Amino acid sequence: MSRAPILALALPSGTGRVLSIQSHTVQGYVGNKSAVFPLQLLGYDVDPINSVQFSNHTGYPTFKGQVLDGEQLWDLIEGLEANNLLYYTHLLTGYIGSVSFLDTILKVVEKLRSVNPGLIYVCDPVMGDEGKLYVPSQLVSVYREKVVPVASMLTPNQFEAEQLTGFRISSEKDGLEACRVLHEAGPSKIVITSLNMDGHLFLIGSHLKSKGHPPEQFKIVIPKIPSYFTGTGDLMTALLLGWSNKSPDDLGKASELAVASLQALLQRTVADYEKVGFDPKSSSLEIRLIQSQDDIRHPLVRFKAERYS
Repeated sequence: MSRAPILALALPSGTGRVLSIQSHTVQGYVGNKSAVFPLQLLGYDVDPINSVQFSNHTGYPTFKGQVLDGEQLWDLIEGLEANNLLYYTHLLTGYIGSVSFLDTILKVVEKLRSVNPGLIYVCDPVMGDEGKLYVPSQLVSVYREKVVPVASMLTPNQFEAEQLTGFRISSEKDGLEACRVLHEAGPSKIVITSLNMDGHLFLIGSHLKSKGHPPEQFKIVIPKIPSYFTGTGDLMTALLLGWSNKSPDDLGKASELAVASLQALLQRTVADYEKVGFDPKSSSLEIRLIQSQDDIRHPLVRFKAERYS
């Protein structure tokens, strides 16, 4: 007996269809565990590929699991292609631990754009923080020379923006200049998600709408929460993808909404830990993602984008 062909709804939904290539943990919320659910809440179809599968994030005393290599990633892409399932509106990438895997990501970008030339590639160049790399140093040049030029949106933190531009960011002016340098390399949207200067924490965003014109740039001052969380960068990039796609010409508005959701979630996380008598300053906290669904769907903006003239 012959089987009827399977018709998959591979066309994008009203918001978009996202291929998210990130890490995965069985317990806790980092990587795809932190990004997929929020994007689904915002109405996106999301297909996750787990670059690693670990029992828990690597901040715990020990972890176990498996690491996907570039060849295995390409096998999955070929499987999707064989069934005409490679139409995506967005590609989202986060933590990548090897040069070979990152090289395969570049092949994935090329393949997806051969199917949909309008593909938006949102890249979180996860390399390190607070002055320290936690990926092989060779990845820095691959990101700088090969990945940045093909990305549509970049969401580095302060340290990662320094690695990509090659200069130290010690002022708002430096942050704005870093965005301009990154625009020249390729991406039209840049969000430096966290700059810590003079005791203040803020985000800087920059949208280059057309060549030959200065980018629209802004900052959002963010209150510091004296705790350490995991998965917040992955969540922030997912929220930026989701809201910037809904407001494609207003990166400031998209960033306000993303910051609003993240801040509400972090406050809820701290409050829940305190309720059970845990000192939230004593160790890393697992974010309360499921409990913050309303904050993701309907964020209340308290911190406004301040435009630079």
